[in-house]
Amino acid sequence: MRPAWHDPDLRVGTRIKVALWLLDEVGEGNTFTKAQLREAFPGVEQVDRRMRDLRDDGWAINTNREDPGLPPNTLCFAKAGDDVWDPRASRRRSEPSLSNKERAAVMAADDFMCTVCGIAGGEAYPDSRRGETAQLSVSSREEVLPDRTSQQQFVTECKRCKAGRGPRAEGPRLAEVLEAVDSLGTAEREEFAQWVKRGRRLPRRVEQLWTEYRRLPSESREAVAERLRTQQ
Repeated sequence: MRPAWHDPDLRVGTRIKVALWLLDEVGEGNTFTKAQLREAFPGVEQVDRRMRDLRDDGWAINTNREDPGLPPNTLCFAKAGDDVWDPRASRRRSEPSLSNKERAAVMAADDFMCTVCGIAGGEAYPDSRRGETAQLSVSSREEVLPDRTSQQQFVTECKRCKAGRGPRAEGPRLAEVLEAVDSLGTAEREEFAQWVKRGRRLPRRVEQLWTEYRRLPSESREAVAERLRTQQ
């Protein structure tokens, strides 16, 4: 049983109290503001930093850099990580810690799109009845190179795909994939061969443009829409 974040007898650091507050008061998948965090911990210096430290323990806390659909100063508690309040829980150190700048660079390299399903950050899932939008985060993968050695690679994934709930979460069958490859047209086969060669999906320019459009302020989006109307 985990302790309550506001228990006056709780003798733990701010990082652990913030983790408990996120679970008790926010809940996974919900949003909160920086002001709410500071109100919960009045007088505590660098509480924002203590919250960010939880990412080293596998906690996914997204800003509008990872999820462009979030308003400024609003964050999304995407996923809980290790039970940091339990001294027996091992901290996640298998993946090197990335700075916010490094995470942003990885997402920018992936055009702020999930490398598994291709959805853009903040975009609604087509099959979601509740308008669930994609929340992006950076994951670490072991990529096997042609010489049979492996290297660690950081990629962008949406919450669904990272949790194994994306399309075909049970895994594709080789026969089906080979059959699909055989059915590709010449241009599609060449494009897919480039993806396989590079080890990552290369978004088309129109997909990149869509992601850039999604990240614009609303008034700028209207200017883009107007430009398209005048060209029709």
